[in-house]
Amino acid sequence: MREHRTSPQEAGPARRAVPQTAARDRRETPQAPVPVGRHPSTAATPARRAFPQAAAPAPPADPPATAPVRRDAAKATSVRGDAAGAAPVRRDAASAAPARRVLPQVADLARRIDAATPPTRDRTVDALRALAVLGVVLGHWLVTALVVDTGTVHGTSPLAPMPQLAPISWVFQTLAVFFLVGGHVAAKGYAAARGRGTRYRDWLAARLLRLFRPVAALLVTWAVAAAAMLVGGVRPETLSTLLKLVLTPLWFLLVFAALTAATPLVAKLHPLWPLAVVLCVDVIRFALGGPEVLGLLNLGAGWLVPYCLGALWARGGLRTRTGIVLLSCGAAATAALILFAGYPASMVGVPGAAVSNLNPPTLAAVCFGLAQCGAALLLLEPLRRLLRRPLAWAGVALLNLAAMTVFLWHQTAMMAVTALGLLAGRPLPGLHTEPDGPGWVLARIGGLPVFACALLVCWAAYRTYERRSGRTR
Repeated sequence: MREHRTSPQEAGPARRAVPQTAARDRRETPQAPVPVGRHPSTAATPARRAFPQAAAPAPPADPPATAPVRRDAAKATSVRGDAAGAAPVRRDAASAAPARRVLPQVADLARRIDAATPPTRDRTVDALRALAVLGVVLGHWLVTALVVDTGTVHGTSPLAPMPQLAPISWVFQTLAVFFLVGGHVAAKGYAAARGRGTRYRDWLAARLLRLFRPVAALLVTWAVAAAAMLVGGVRPETLSTLLKLVLTPLWFLLVFAALTAATPLVAKLHPLWPLAVVLCVDVIRFALGGPEVLGLLNLGAGWLVPYCLGALWARGGLRTRTGIVLLSCGAAATAALILFAGYPASMVGVPGAAVSNLNPPTLAAVCFGLAQCGAALLLLEPLRRLLRRPLAWAGVALLNLAAMTVFLWHQTAMMAVTALGLLAGRPLPGLHTEPDGPGWVLARIGGLPVFACALLVCWAAYRTYERRSGRTR
């Protein structure tokens, strides 16, 4: 039988129908199509975008045969399709270019910060400090309201008309964690200083200088601003409200400085001793009708409890089981004191309330702080795993470098946004109005990014005072 051969004229339509398939079949290794106008060797993968130095350029290769691509020069778009014939995806090259430039720079900065960190540094301590600072800042922004009324500004809190918001204070009142970290760092730092032969007064002077140099910049700036506002006709009531918001957080720094100075004496003190003092003071104040001035003892004893826990942690005396006990017992004691002993549910002061859990610290606030410290200890291992990632560690490290600046200036940032908002010509909800319902809360949450931008401006102006103070520890 004679073999039938297809003529070129008969095979022409079929050959014209699959030219791209034949071209791909002739290749040994198919290549993914690339955007128009770019060489395949420059089409970086996600890994090469994140680590541009580690990726070697691919050898030049001819572009694979693909379906005809329409280019729109006016919009500068690119079209991508995969080898399996998926629908092409149009991407705006102009908008993607900045991201391609910025992301490698961020990743490179994170890698350099990670490489510059000593291997012996406990990153979880810095992470807990960062969480404590963020908690204080966000808590103040959420529960502090400046109300403009008849030409004056007065402060109030959404917790007064809306007591159901008290759980906000359970999340953002993180001072106990700050004192836990402070006790840990101070105890380790003093032991290391003694090992190097450093005298106590030199060690203390260095730590207090790092603490109070940024404070001096804040006080000088506000002294000048207060004088200018008085000359400009600002009412004394308004100025008093503003200065109270700025200066009130400084009491915390005074207590922290006093405990730092007492580190050699309290480094080996068991936390149960100051806890017993707090218990006795509250029994005398609330059960026996003792004088309110006695509560000032709790300013030292109340925060000495987490500080001593931190020193115990530095000596290796805290384990995972300790965290479970602290969290469970502290939470149970706090709940019992609120439900059966008449302590307020809010862990921060509320205007008009008969008792404040924070000023001075009550037994409920101290027990709540013990629960927070237990939760912090349980977070150590997850944080340790997370901070192995350079990007996560870079965020924590950068915030620690600016911790004092952020803490000192966050209320000023909120007040600056409030003042600028007056240019709108009418009171803005969540900024100048009385906190009266969920609408105010939603408006305040929406304003948090604006507060953060103002705080970034303050950081740019005053960060040098903190950097001159030395290391964050």
